[in-house]
Amino acid sequence: MNAGELLATRFEEHRPRLKAVAYRMLGSLSEAEDAVQETWLKLSRTDDERVENLGGWLTTVVGRVCLDLLRSRKQRGEQPLDTEAPATHVPDPQISPLPGGGEAVDPEQEALLSDSVGLALLVVLDTLSPAERLAFVLHDMFAVPFDDIAPIVERAPAATRQLASRARRRVRVAAPEPGPDRTRHREVVEAFLAAARGGDFDALLELLDPDVVLRADGGDVSGLSRFVRGAPEVVAGARSFSTLAATTYLALVNGRVGQIAVHDGQAFSVGEFTVRDGRIVEINILADQERLRALLDARAIAELAAAD
Repeated sequence: MNAGELLATRFEEHRPRLKAVAYRMLGSLSEAEDAVQETWLKLSRTDDERVENLGGWLTTVVGRVCLDLLRSRKQRGEQPLDTEAPATHVPDPQISPLPGGGEAVDPEQEALLSDSVGLALLVVLDTLSPAERLAFVLHDMFAVPFDDIAPIVERAPAATRQLASRARRRVRVAAPEPGPDRTRHREVVEAFLAAARGGDFDALLELLDPDVVLRADGGDVSGLSRFVRGAPEVVAGARSFSTLAATTYLALVNGRVGQIAVHDGQAFSVGEFTVRDGRIVEINILADQERLRALLDARAIAELAAAD
């Protein structure tokens, strides 16, 4: 194995962590892949013998690449921050089939599920400034010291610590933590889908927290994106959902039991539910057809249907 092949092998060992960092920073699977690829290009042009801690170096570089992408996104006016109207943008979901046959999740998949981050948290991260998001993601999620983050955001370590602290407060207030019981989570989601399918709106009310939030991202289709707060309002919206519930499959969405609605053989929407104390506190739905086509092809839908 020559030096180039050895370097590529070492990089691949770090790819999962780098992709995890980039996904949490960007909320886009395609942009996360691009950020990881850019990191590889920077490594391939660097004298790696001078890099003492390759993992730390790569994490710092991918963080800087993501920071540049976020700043560019903000300059283009995408996903405006702190607007009065609630944001309806839903980040790209990570979708995988449910473990089949009632079998226990294998240790490797269990580790992936434990490391997953919900869409509710990613929605809140979208409201942070690029520097706040970087400081929070690298420090709170990946244990990168503030001394290493500070040069990336061009601030002193103390100021960088304050960035993370402000982000942490926003996350604590706005991102509901799910309950720890995955079995109960699945039961609640299944009951919600059954109630929607049967038009049992009284049962839906019982499953929803009074202050439940529903966020739907329909992309550029007028009227499809919406933000709804309150159980009665969400139930009213479920009336339109019930016509599609008969073609809905369960799947893992960002490590949680969610739903894939299929219409005419194509994905119509992907939904993730945050369940706490036996009730649904937040629902995030991606119904942007262009993004869904990139995330789920016919083969992926067939695999999800077979696993349900």
